Amino acid sequence: MIWKTAWKNVWRNKVRSLVVIASVTVGIFAGVFSIALMNGLIEQRISDALNDEISHIQITSKNFRLNNDPQLTIANSEGVLSVIKSVKGATDVSERTIITGMANTASKSAGVQIIGIDPDMEKRVFTLYSKLMPGTGDYFEKDSKLNLALIGQELAKDLNIIRYSVDSSTIVRVREKGLSEKLISKLAPITGKKFLNEKQFIKEMKSLFSKAEEMKYGLLIRKEAWSFREGARMTLTFLDKENNQVGSVFRLTALYDMANSMFEKSSVFVRNSDLKKLMGMNEKDFHQVVVKISNVDQTDEIADILALKLPDLEVTTWKKISPDLAMMTDMVSQFYLIFGIIILAALAFGIINTMLMVVLERTRELGMLTAIGMNKKKVFSMIMLESVFLSLIGAVIGMIVSNILIRITGNTGINLAQAAEGFEALGYSAIVYPKISAGFFGIVTILIIITGILSSIYPAMKALKLNPVEAIRAE
Repeated sequence: MIWKTAWKNVWRNKVRSLVVIASVTVGIFAGVFSIALMNGLIEQRISDALNDEISHIQITSKNFRLNNDPQLTIANSEGVLSVIKSVKGATDVSERTIITGMANTASKSAGVQIIGIDPDMEKRVFTLYSKLMPGTGDYFEKDSKLNLALIGQELAKDLNIIRYSVDSSTIVRVREKGLSEKLISKLAPITGKKFLNEKQFIKEMKSLFSKAEEMKYGLLIRKEAWSFREGARMTLTFLDKENNQVGSVFRLTALYDMANSMFEKSSVFVRNSDLKKLMGMNEKDFHQVVVKISNVDQTDEIADILALKLPDLEVTTWKKISPDLAMMTDMVSQFYLIFGIIILAALAFGIINTMLMVVLERTRELGMLTAIGMNKKKVFSMIMLESVFLSLIGAVIGMIVSNILIRITGNTGINLAQAAEGFEALGYSAIVYPKISAGFFGIVTILIIITGILSSIYPAMKALKLNPVEAIRAE
């Protein structure tokens, strides 16, 4: 009886009820989708770091991480690999040689970390091989008399290896991408010109386009105007194992493009055999062994086992290697809590306000119900159920809309191309895939019901304090 009465009371003033439901819907949708967006962004960054940059666990000689001293090597690499493979949960490993040096071209130079790898082993641990830019080459697949190097797009820009020019093929490509004829005509002054670096090209673009046009279409034009000569060369110089300066010419096997411009600028990949020969290192010595595990939640457990089995080496988890990522994972739950409290608090105040209006409008009615025998418990339950119905209807609609949109954008992604440079400078992809667990919706539902109940307490108490005689006399 109370349930039916409460449900009917919700719809006595349809406009007000629909306004409250709509506000709850919008609030829940905004909150859930924002959390999904943030969650997707963080999970994507962690996934990229583990699959392309650092992996789950790194094993090095003690103190190697402090100064990258080339003499601090892992001597018995075969024994280390056999120990790692014996640990359940460790799926793949890759051996690396690491040295700090300089990358040089005829016009520019840059400080880099040179990483010697075995391409086949590396493929099993990292997905960098899948991030090659089309038309720039392959992943150490072609034979060459020269040493081969794989560098990032951003480093290629810094070294003036990537250049920019607008020609007839560029015009065709930007037209196909949707650039209007009016904007294409503005490219006429630079058509046929060649620019040595991105800065020169951007400066020229800013002189041809308005600020709004350059912000909206500048990245598109730069992507279509850049050029790279496959097989371009550069020189790598560094100190060998005996601290003697050595250098060699490397041919670029390809360029890679990932959502981390700092990594692209600083990391050069070469074959282990080529780097060791130049450094004068023993063939079986390495500086680092990276370990991939099947379940990221077991990272600490597996790292502890490896540390016990390899006491002479330093075993470091990804959380210690990249504490900013660890902080983000720890902050996610706190972010959910804070954001949820803000939304539920706003929802609670809206419901309290609405239910107080309901109580004041129905003073006479509530007095009559009390006078004819409805006890205080039933009056309280009726007002509480009205609050729960209002909040729950809006919450369910909000979660349904959120779930639909999260599923759609989770597949297609949200392209934040206009902020791509800023995102990539921080290591984040400009295409975000919102993601949230199914259990989150259940938690939200429970919290909404609790919020509805708590929000009804004050209005219900006001109703219970009504004097039946005075309430019946009220106009």
